Amino acid sequence: MTIALQARAGRAIGLVAALLVGSAALAAPGDYPAYGGDHGGTRYSTLKQITKANVAKLTQAWRFDMPAGGLQVQPIIVDGVLYATTTDGKVVALDGATGTTKWTTSFPGAGGGRGRGLTYWASGNDRRIIVPGGAFVYVINADTGALIPSFGDGGKIDLRRQLRGDDPTKNLVNIGTPPSLYKDVIITAGGVPETSPSAPGDIRGWDVRTGKLLWAFHAIPHPGEPGYETWPADAWKTAGGVNAWQGTIVDEEAGVVYAALGSPADDFWGGERLGNNLYGNSLVAIDATTGKRLWHFQTVHHDMWDADFAAQPILMTVKRGGRPVKAVAVTNKAGFIFLFDRKTGKPLFDIQEKPFPASDVEGEVASPTQPIPVAPAPLGLHEIGPDSLTNRTPEANAAARARLATMKYGPVYTPIAKNKDTIVIPGFSGGVEWGGMAADPKGILYANSENIAWYTSIIDQNRPGPGRSKFNFSGYNKFRDPDGYPGTKPPWGTLNAIDMNSGKYLWKIPFGYYPELAAKGMADTGSESYGGPVVTASGLLFIGATIYDRQFRAYEAATGKELWKATLPFGGVATPATYMANGRQYLVIAASGARDSKGPKGAALVAFTLGK
Repeated sequence: MTIALQARAGRAIGLVAALLVGSAALAAPGDYPAYGGDHGGTRYSTLKQITKANVAKLTQAWRFDMPAGGLQVQPIIVDGVLYATTTDGKVVALDGATGTTKWTTSFPGAGGGRGRGLTYWASGNDRRIIVPGGAFVYVINADTGALIPSFGDGGKIDLRRQLRGDDPTKNLVNIGTPPSLYKDVIITAGGVPETSPSAPGDIRGWDVRTGKLLWAFHAIPHPGEPGYETWPADAWKTAGGVNAWQGTIVDEEAGVVYAALGSPADDFWGGERLGNNLYGNSLVAIDATTGKRLWHFQTVHHDMWDADFAAQPILMTVKRGGRPVKAVAVTNKAGFIFLFDRKTGKPLFDIQEKPFPASDVEGEVASPTQPIPVAPAPLGLHEIGPDSLTNRTPEANAAARARLATMKYGPVYTPIAKNKDTIVIPGFSGGVEWGGMAADPKGILYANSENIAWYTSIIDQNRPGPGRSKFNFSGYNKFRDPDGYPGTKPPWGTLNAIDMNSGKYLWKIPFGYYPELAAKGMADTGSESYGGPVVTASGLLFIGATIYDRQFRAYEAATGKELWKATLPFGGVATPATYMANGRQYLVIAASGARDSKGPKGAALVAFTLGK
């Protein structure tokens, strides 16, 4: 089949696949027009020019370099033009086929570190790019990069305003994940701290043309709202956190926003927020037109472990009793995966409330139970002991055992002790990170997951004053062996395919390696990974994400067999995008050296296509 015929066939397939997955594709099927590929966050593409038979012919097409720094952006591509943020606060528009610059513009706070994407909106000839940048959302002309002066205050809205109190400067907001979009409504979420003092992470809808605030869903319920009783009286006036910092998704057909709201402030001691703390650690379905709550499910009660959702929810279609069911899946840092009927919020796998230990820290009251899904099985390690420690060398094992003996440890949701280091598994970056999961129309979920123990402890608070908690925590610390490698047995990272129709794993493989260990014969250790996969209709899964080996890989989605890889200039710690430009399919990924202290420094967008 010629490229032109493939493109025409792709349009028909694209319409069907979009309906099956459950997220309408308003842009051309060769585009990648939204963070996560579509507004449902599926990271699924109907493109199939690159196949299992020819993927080995992929070669670098172009590279766009920028100053060194963290680069986590997943570009969006519309009509062959690629839009991305950079490490130095710019938004660039590039020719998707050549990487040449069409325009560039700068915004305070945009890109850099946690700039993870952009949002595209169009009505006729009015084409706009929505840019998250620090405490602001900017709206610019997609053709020129110029601010739209009729939007908000000269082209921007200040997310600190209309949030809490009369002084917006007291509301700390730093948004990095792009807003969602439903018709003409921009939906913002997150960017507030999870340490006191903090503003609430309200989900808000704004008019895309004017910047006018249309509605607000209160992440910490106000008097008279459902969930108010799960907090101390008047907590809504001072409590904070509970923000969907990883981004919301939208079911465009149903007009519903799904927000995975994170931990309340403070993350590790809740003595000033006794109760279950809705809507902390909750998946919430919200009417995209009015902001009204439709349903919710809390996956961690009264979180004391920072066990929030690090990844967006994702829309899927699964089968129950031989019939398709529109579903939404979500996963938290504890590595549990929850699946719900999109309309009703009914769990599609049973969830059991199981008992867990009480906290012995003064003033703290842990929830006596936590919700545990019966399927799928957790993504990673859920209990630690001497037998689960590293076997890399006898010396490393002995050191890890000696260190563990000084710590508090146990199963997942073991309460953190005061003044004693306590193991948290699968870790503060455990499970699926912000790169997200991918889903195909058959109901298969793909996810890269970390499996590294971390530790912390509760310590006395040295910051007196109103709004400050009584206790703090001793920091985010990785449990390592004396040589700096994870102190538990590998694999330290995995790539997984899960049939969400049955809840069973189709395959699980080690994902990533440390080059110096691979040179000594330890090639299947797995490693930390930041960034997620994209899956295509040709049965391929593409992913970078691994920090140390700097590989960009293609797998056979059905089996997990590696089919192709290329070494990136820096770690590809972002989620790739795939698109068509001038009749050819491309893959692009952001690469940067910020997470590897020993590796090369720099940042770039790197694109690949089939060699001629």
